[in-house]
Amino acid sequence: MPAKEKSIIDSVMYRYSTSANPYEEENRILKETINRQREEIERFKSTPLMVCEVKEILNDSAIIKIPNGNQFLVNISGECEKLKAGNTVLVEQKNLTIIRKMAINRRFNIEKYVIVEKPTISWSDIGGLSQQVQEIKEVVELPLKKPELFKKIGITPPKGILLYGEPGTGKTLLAKAVAASTNSTFIEVVGSELVQKFIGEGAKMVKEIFEFARRKAPAIVFIDELDALAAKRIEVGTSGEREVNRTFMQLLAELDGFKPLDNVKIIGATNRKDILDTAIIRPGRLDRLIQIPIPSKEARLDILKIHTKNMSLDKTVSIEAITERMENFSGAEIKAVCTEAGYFAIRQDREYVTREDFLKAIEKVKQEEEAEGKDFAGIFG
Repeated sequence: MPAKEKSIIDSVMYRYSTSANPYEEENRILKETINRQREEIERFKSTPLMVCEVKEILNDSAIIKIPNGNQFLVNISGECEKLKAGNTVLVEQKNLTIIRKMAINRRFNIEKYVIVEKPTISWSDIGGLSQQVQEIKEVVELPLKKPELFKKIGITPPKGILLYGEPGTGKTLLAKAVAASTNSTFIEVVGSELVQKFIGEGAKMVKEIFEFARRKAPAIVFIDELDALAAKRIEVGTSGEREVNRTFMQLLAELDGFKPLDNVKIIGATNRKDILDTAIIRPGRLDRLIQIPIPSKEARLDILKIHTKNMSLDKTVSIEAITERMENFSGAEIKAVCTEAGYFAIRQDREYVTREDFLKAIEKVKQEEEAEGKDFAGIFG
């Protein structure tokens, strides 16, 4: 018999034998013992408690996985609500008895790690991409707005799309515009940051991001720099490579788990389509590929008109002539030219922008791009 229990029994027997009213004394001692036991139970239930994952339920017990990866068969407290595999629970650290289920069944607050917003960008804010806009409307907007139409026709739309092209051509703008047009929650994930920040947790983060998207539906999950996660697989050697592979496999599993007419659509974006693993763009996943090119002369004119519509321009400014001087400029660079031209006017304390302001802005943006190009070549040269 444990020494603590023997001591309590001896104390009870002594008081019982020496008391004038033994029954009263016994009742008092039993109450004290019960109170002590209650205090002991409450102490076990108090913090710190360990956060664990339920792997399997076995009648009144469960198999749990503790943070270091080990698994144990443990008891479930009678006060704990009904559990199922996958639940996150709090357990006391001595015997690992499950005390209670966590109210939120996830380890991360996803909103801290991804950009979540309701965009206000409209289709009219995007210039020079009318063909791409039409395609996105057909494969993303229409299924979200009129799913019954697809059911009547008997076809299934793509689960997601891939936007590929040079940096600054408008891939993110297109994704935000379709989110705004469908009144969807826009969830932006950067592939490279997901791998770098959450090594060891990337696959779990991917799973929870998609669970979050389902709760926020209708939603658009926009994965930028997709090539950081979905590049062609090589021989798995380092721990980092294994982590990227696990994260990528979880992404494929999440894509396979979606129905085509769910209220969640996935849009991937990359500057390097040539290095993507074919598994991500096969039918049933991101099977609609849309190229976003460097704008043509007509497209540059459309974009420039959008960015100058609210600017005070001098009568010497010819939008068409300025467009001619911005050959091979991306949409982002055209916007940068307008911003820089405005700054040149502000520096001279003018309330309007002149042709010379635009010309100097074009040269400045060109020089910045050339400098970045040299730095890039220096790194890999």
